[in-house]
Amino acid sequence: MSTMQFNVPSIVCEGCAKTITEEILTHEPEAKVDVDLKGKTVSVESQASEESIRQMIVAVGHTVA
Repeated sequence: MSTMQFNVPSIVCEGCAKTITEEILTHEPEAKVDVDLKGKTVSVESQASEESIRQMIVAVGHTVA
């Protein structure tokens, strides 16, 4: 398991955090996801590649800086 952090400037509310978390957990049920609304970051501890997590975030309509 590795921990990755993504800057996601499009996060504005708890709904955004929930959408991103649910998307990642759908594909990676074992992942640990932490969304920081103020810092606009998503931290993910997972065995998935950084690129696949990035694609999951983008798939639900968010931008990764």
